[in-house]
Amino acid sequence: MPETPIAIALHGLKKTYKLYERPADRLLDAIGLKRGRIGEMHALNGIDLTIRQGETVGIIGKNGAGKSTILKIVTGVCSPTSGEAIVNGRISALLELGAGFNMEYNGIENIYLNGTMMGFSEKEIKEKLPAILDFADIGDYVKQPVKTYSSGMFVRLAFAVAINIEPEILIVDEALSVGDVFFQAKCYKKFAEFKQMGKTILFVSHDLSSIAKYCDRVVLLDQGEILGEGSPKEMIDAYKRVLAGHYGAAGAYAGETDAVPGIQEYGSREALIEAYHISEKDGPKTGAISKGQEFTLHMQIRFMTAITDPIFAFTIKDSKGTELTGTNTMAEKAFFGTVPAGSVKKIRFSQKMLLQGGDYLISFGVTGFEGGDFKVYHRLYDALPLSVISDKDTVGYFDCGSVVEIV
Repeated sequence: MPETPIAIALHGLKKTYKLYERPADRLLDAIGLKRGRIGEMHALNGIDLTIRQGETVGIIGKNGAGKSTILKIVTGVCSPTSGEAIVNGRISALLELGAGFNMEYNGIENIYLNGTMMGFSEKEIKEKLPAILDFADIGDYVKQPVKTYSSGMFVRLAFAVAINIEPEILIVDEALSVGDVFFQAKCYKKFAEFKQMGKTILFVSHDLSSIAKYCDRVVLLDQGEILGEGSPKEMIDAYKRVLAGHYGAAGAYAGETDAVPGIQEYGSREALIEAYHISEKDGPKTGAISKGQEFTLHMQIRFMTAITDPIFAFTIKDSKGTELTGTNTMAEKAFFGTVPAGSVKKIRFSQKMLLQGGDYLISFGVTGFEGGDFKVYHRLYDALPLSVISDKDTVGYFDCGSVVEIV
């Protein structure tokens, strides 16, 4: 069976920005008088990445990791310092929405302007116009100069133009959060349609739930380098370790260990999660809870050093790695003061099961703040399986517990 054709290929991609003390120093450097330059910033450090047609690939990482720089190079907004980006297919980019709009033109004129810039004929734009206007849904304002639009109307029109040109490759950078909740729902529906149609999608977002829901593969970026590629679940878990400063660090227990075989864990280990289980409200240990039933999550933590105001937490995820719910003792306003070294604390979280029937995974954590900085003492990912039993599943992730009356 032949391989699926390549949509985007990045080879040795590097991007370096020069840093200057004063704007005038940039001009001096441009004419060969290299005065005042104070250094360089390496946004990308040799990126190799292949995306095949029909894939939805997410890029995640901290601010400044180089995510947006990759998208700008792929879309031709800027050029790499070295290396190359090969793109096969027509691109629509949801980056800086409305960047090509003329503020003096009205909405209709800007649609034709942008369509022409994208390579469409006047006839083709005219055919797409009804779909664009319907998606934007800004009424007669489309006949008014864009400079009179509210920010909401502006992004709605810009998004509608970008999403309705039938691209082969869609580039998205946090753009699905524009507008009100109704427009956001429309944007996500269109995004899902693109995925179902087999379009290639390159997606950058801090919304990890959307990354888990839509992406086939995720790339984790940090300081201009690829730390890893894999399933959304694997890379989201790795990203959380990056955020906590424990990704692959020596002695940081970033992977599987003998202490808890088969479970991903990390942290400084100044406090250790020794045991955990689920029980019915006043019953024995169990791995299955009926929907609507009261249940308790138990944690036992041993403190290797004295810790002030430790925070105990749990999260419940679905099989794709999407975090559905969870809480921690700080959110619940339960504070512990300073816990001495050698102490053992048992924590119980009690609540009613509202999730739909299905299989879930529970993660546990002990964290805190030292000198104002967040610190992870011990975190266990996907440590405990949970089955929810239900004879009535409603829409979505959880049951509202509705009571029906006919009057």
